[in-house]
Amino acid sequence: MDKMKESALETVDHSAWELNELSDRIWEAPETCYTEYTAARLQKVFLQEHGFTVESSLGDIPTAFSGSFGSGRPFIGILGEFDALSGLSQEAGVTEQRPVESGGNGHGCGHHLLGTASIGAALAVKQYLEASGQSGTVIYYGCPAEEGGAGKGFLARDGIFDELDCAITWHPGDLNRTATTSSLANIVARYRFHGKAAHAAGAPHLGRSALDAVTLMNVGAQFLREHIVQEARLHYAVTDTGGVSPNVVQADAEVLYMMRAPQIDQCREIFERVHDIARGAALMTGTEMEEIFVKATSNIVPNIAIEEVLQKNLEEIPLPEFTEDDLDFAASFADTVSPKGGSLKKALKYVKPEQAMKLEKHIGEPYYGTFVLPMSSNEEASPGSSDVGDVSWVTPTAQINTATWAAETPGHSWQIVAQGKGDIAHKAQLFAAKVMAGAVIDLLNQPEVIEKAKEELDYRRGHQPFVSPIPKGVRPSTLK
Repeated sequence: MDKMKESALETVDHSAWELNELSDRIWEAPETCYTEYTAARLQKVFLQEHGFTVESSLGDIPTAFSGSFGSGRPFIGILGEFDALSGLSQEAGVTEQRPVESGGNGHGCGHHLLGTASIGAALAVKQYLEASGQSGTVIYYGCPAEEGGAGKGFLARDGIFDELDCAITWHPGDLNRTATTSSLANIVARYRFHGKAAHAAGAPHLGRSALDAVTLMNVGAQFLREHIVQEARLHYAVTDTGGVSPNVVQADAEVLYMMRAPQIDQCREIFERVHDIARGAALMTGTEMEEIFVKATSNIVPNIAIEEVLQKNLEEIPLPEFTEDDLDFAASFADTVSPKGGSLKKALKYVKPEQAMKLEKHIGEPYYGTFVLPMSSNEEASPGSSDVGDVSWVTPTAQINTATWAAETPGHSWQIVAQGKGDIAHKAQLFAAKVMAGAVIDLLNQPEVIEKAKEELDYRRGHQPFVSPIPKGVRPSTLK
């Protein structure tokens, strides 16, 4: 590693206390989908105090913003998140479920670390640009509402990422690895049925039941499940049954649908078929159907060219030093989850056999952050979704995971919240910051890799431009 890059990465160590304090303050003020006002304010103040040019309300979303530094190309984005999850309030550092506030929010996906480490990476790249004087612009994007709100999807639709030559991000987890997998695209829509109220015994023939329409729609969707691609998912929740009186024909009822599939085009096709089922349910019941498009997320487009740069830095940059207390802390949380070894066993299926054999000894350990996984050959879609997908359709995008919590800790759990302010989380987020910064610095010096990444993206998109799955005019539902 050259001295200038090494000096830039030391910026993360010099700023460690500030960065850990920033993530802790966001952990202490957990805010959900598009309401992340405290987190956005804290991050914007931090960026301004460290010499970044801050732009607020990107895409007319109050909690979306950017912080940029540098001049000229390439423009390299570093993506950050900071939203929490509802119902996951939890005390820090305790190995039993103990909410701080009953029914309150909690950072059960580590997003308080995600945005902070990305800022740490941007800080190191800024120092490098200042010292080297070379052309290049680093832009940190504060992206709200990844959990259920598709914040990046709305920003991508409105062209916020169009200027980028490539983008880097990360996500907390239980392994140190480059994320090579895709994800499931999804579309979410509400179906409201409007009928006519009537006395269910005295004059039922005068009524038109919206609840019947919801029921029939769900029956139709059940039969559809056999006739969509095997990897697709069709989820629903009845959000309004029309009331609690069985002797009244329900005039209004609503159901919320989420459709997932490996490719956004497959998702669009399923969405059209679900829409037809809703229309049919309305026809059968003599009601009117109102469709309300909520949000959509594209599948992630992997990019090997950028992933290889991230993997090089994962392997090159020293891992954090963990104390016995750190490992005991991880072990205490590993004891609260079962089964053991699942995530590592799955990951080892996608590396070379000789590499897997060397790492098998770690299966069942309480913490996996003491080693780095080799780069995986797995590009299959994971069962979840992420709005990083929309950015990856616009510009070459890649991401890493670092081990911020104990082995096998389940996602969206109280255990993740409880570990969110621990020393392991702090050390792992600083490691993530260094790896991302190192990758960005390498890309600044390797324009040919960025061009290769752009060619790869064009090929993977089928030489077609990005078309947002979110229609123009649709706004995030909580901001209307």
